[in-house]
Amino acid sequence: MKRLSLILMVAVFFTIQIDAQKSRAIIVTPPAPEFTDKERQDELAKRRQSVAAQMKANSVLVLQSAAPRNYAGDVDFMYRQENNHYYLTNLKQNGSSLVMTKTAAGVREFVFLPKRNPQFETWNGKMYSNEDAIKISGVRTIIDSAEFPKFLEALKSKKDFVSTTGETISLTAGLVYMPLPFSDRDADGNAEFNRELEFSKQLAGSKIENVRFIIDELRLIKSPYEIKIMQHAIDITTEAQMRSMGMVGKASWEYEVQAEVEYTFRRRNADYWGYPSIVGCGPNATTLHYVESQGKIRKGGLLLMDVGAEYDHYTADVTRTFPVNGKFTKEQAEIYQIVFDAQEAVSRLTKPGASFQALGNAATDVIKDGLFKLGLITDKNSTQHRIFYMHGFGHWLGMNVHDTGNYSAPLKKGMIFTNEPGIYVREDALDYLPKTPEWDAFKAKVKPNFEKYKNIGVRIEDDLLVTETGVEWMTKRLPRTIRDVEMFMAKASKEMRLAEFQQIVNPTLAVVGTTSSHRLAERFSGADYPSGSTVRRGWVQSGRDIVASAANHKH
Repeated sequence: MKRLSLILMVAVFFTIQIDAQKSRAIIVTPPAPEFTDKERQDELAKRRQSVAAQMKANSVLVLQSAAPRNYAGDVDFMYRQENNHYYLTNLKQNGSSLVMTKTAAGVREFVFLPKRNPQFETWNGKMYSNEDAIKISGVRTIIDSAEFPKFLEALKSKKDFVSTTGETISLTAGLVYMPLPFSDRDADGNAEFNRELEFSKQLAGSKIENVRFIIDELRLIKSPYEIKIMQHAIDITTEAQMRSMGMVGKASWEYEVQAEVEYTFRRRNADYWGYPSIVGCGPNATTLHYVESQGKIRKGGLLLMDVGAEYDHYTADVTRTFPVNGKFTKEQAEIYQIVFDAQEAVSRLTKPGASFQALGNAATDVIKDGLFKLGLITDKNSTQHRIFYMHGFGHWLGMNVHDTGNYSAPLKKGMIFTNEPGIYVREDALDYLPKTPEWDAFKAKVKPNFEKYKNIGVRIEDDLLVTETGVEWMTKRLPRTIRDVEMFMAKASKEMRLAEFQQIVNPTLAVVGTTSSHRLAERFSGADYPSGSTVRRGWVQSGRDIVASAANHKH
């Protein structure tokens, strides 16, 4: 009988725990997707096969790893592999290269890989072994990357390359594929692929083709494998947004909210962010790419938060705009509803065969109509709306936040894009209009309404997957309607507690018994000290007592 009672108590306990979790407003990120070595290798093999199918006969493809980016002095930015290289190999090793040849004998694949270096590994961590690279990528022929310069020389002279281990790579073909800028005006491409561009100029007598045209088209359609990874990045970002909505009412500065976001990213093992976090309150919400996070959190203001976790080289891109105190004002709600309705118009048209331009026109029409009703524009058939809505409705999403792909292509199943209309009533928006009678009349007419909505910035951004019959909102768990946002914030704010103690002002010395030392550690480590103070903290074990000290030095 006692055993039965114990079983019932345990069952009730776990039921209560599960019910409590279900009732929580903030959704914890589900476990990351897991793939077997075979699943990953098969996926990568399909991608390489798709590239090879579009390569012309008697050609060679060369993809080098990304070069490290310098931060300052002898410090580099965190290393991130070049997207196309990673797309085909999943190798993160700096100094690696992928080579593929297509001849009458078939397609061959090679990876040039740096040899493991014990001294390097002592300072910087483990490098891939040949076996590691084969297991990850599925490419079975590995050549020491120390021979890669010799390979490039052979490529320039159109002679076959023979490695020290006897591997032969046929290079007599006159066609070389490599990633290159699309044009002289492709600033991003010129920055990222300048090394390849300069090398291509040395390939006299060879025809050069930009492999980005091939790989970009493949990357535009996401496989089920990729969709699982992207969904996880979005789920991490959703939790970060939710936690921020729960704690913003207790925050004093924008950077505190940003810290909550990026804490969640690391806590859920995201690689990094996909782009610098945008966290702007009040007037700062009207700056599209505001990344300073140095403004105050003001009660009654709106906080615009555009953030995205990157997981396994794929990024989310999610924006929410919400009231700091949990309730929209009338004016804030009016602007918000227009943006919401524009999103809905995009969603209704999303399906295979639809065009990006049609989706953008639908969003713009809603925003024009809304701004006209609010008296912020006087002519719906003009470009006046661009004063307050100056960007497109969305972009492709994937390994880059603004991912590769042709925007004139009709939508297809597997495409993922952002749906992100916005309205930004900048306080100086009317100050830089042309000095003409027409614009002066416009300013005079909209000025009273402009004053009502001044400094309100709203963007709502969701990540949409094109399905066989329509669209799936990958961000559907994150509240979006005015009512849902307000209800969520009321509940989530009770789940987020920043501190269980009052702020400690200039503590100098505390001595407590060992039984409570862990509580003191929590108090000191989590304390908020006055801005502008340098704080030094230390712990001294002395017999049965713990001495905790912290000295504040004003600058």
